[in-house]
Amino acid sequence: MPDLLLPLVTAVSDQGALERGVLEITRGLGFDSFMYGISTSHDPVHESKSYVFTTLPRDWVLRYDQQAYIEIDPRVRHWNTNSTPLIWDRYLDCPRNERIEAFLEDAARHGVGSGVAFALHAAHSAGVGVALVALNSRERVIDDGRRREILKSLGDILLFGIYFHDLFMKNVVGKGVAPRTQGVPLSEREKQCLTLAAHGHTSHDIAIKLVIAERTVQFHFDSIRSKLAAGNRQEAIAKAIGLGIIRP
Repeated sequence: MPDLLLPLVTAVSDQGALERGVLEITRGLGFDSFMYGISTSHDPVHESKSYVFTTLPRDWVLRYDQQAYIEIDPRVRHWNTNSTPLIWDRYLDCPRNERIEAFLEDAARHGVGSGVAFALHAAHSAGVGVALVALNSRERVIDDGRRREILKSLGDILLFGIYFHDLFMKNVVGKGVAPRTQGVPLSEREKQCLTLAAHGHTSHDIAIKLVIAERTVQFHFDSIRSKLAAGNRQEAIAKAIGLGIIRP
């Protein structure tokens, strides 16, 4: 393990130390914040749930969730189709519309102006999942000099993501620790998805009706199951009706 990543070794059993260690490594690599998100299941009988670990402020995490930014985040779109790292800034070459532009502006105001993001499609003894790792900078533009620095340290960045993924799967998912989002209110989009599912619509149907990708619908249901502590979609619907979140 590179010396840069040694703080992970001493932080396995201490959540506070883990956050400090991750932030130390992130800054050592030249970035301001770290985010790791995964859709996975620690139990083959249950459907996947979403887990998020980040050094970003909680208000941004909640805003990202409630605004359903996962539907338009260019990093997530790249994650769905590529395993290669994405180095991005405000000039990222991707389809643009008003909603995406608004997201990029909002993200920049919360310290996510540019960075590196990559996917980890990995099987693990604790479960099978697809993870997104993102290192973020406040700066909105990556110039040629900064891009060369990132490319030079890309190997360490990828190793950091792999080591963190292994640690998280063993010590959080593998031990059945509840996602931090458990108990967080459903977003309006999640309520829409759950209501449509309660009326018998499939993920494919919901994607067409809401004009979003079917994989994004799955992300929404991963989040719903995490928030409601439900093992599957049917249990999530029953809990949501029982709590008065959606109508039968």
